[in-house]
Amino acid sequence: MRSGWLLRDGDVVCALEMADSLPERVKGLLGRESCEGGLHLPGVRALHTVGMKFPIDVAFLSEDLVVLVIVRVAPWRVARPRWGARSVLQTEAGALERWGVRVADQLDIRVVT
Repeated sequence: MRSGWLLRDGDVVCALEMADSLPERVKGLLGRESCEGGLHLPGVRALHTVGMKFPIDVAFLSEDLVVLVIVRVAPWRVARPRWGARSVLQTEAGALERWGVRVADQLDIRVVT
């Protein structure tokens, strides 16, 4: 899994992990006790929280990383696919609000090499 930063308007929003492989995308945040930053899952349009230990916020993102929809998903639930979504950003519940991330925000990802 790669690491980097999530940015909005050139400012760092949070530390970011990027799930590159299918097993990483399938696992997501499953098995973790918490999540300090965010997890970007490219190619994911819907998700479940079966086996999750905490509620999460999910930002559905367009191909160019515009926030389309933000939903809170409790453990053992399903977030249905969203029209136009090409990836998702997972965070602990409440994190997106604390960071000021809103629908229509243009996000950017910077990979740490």
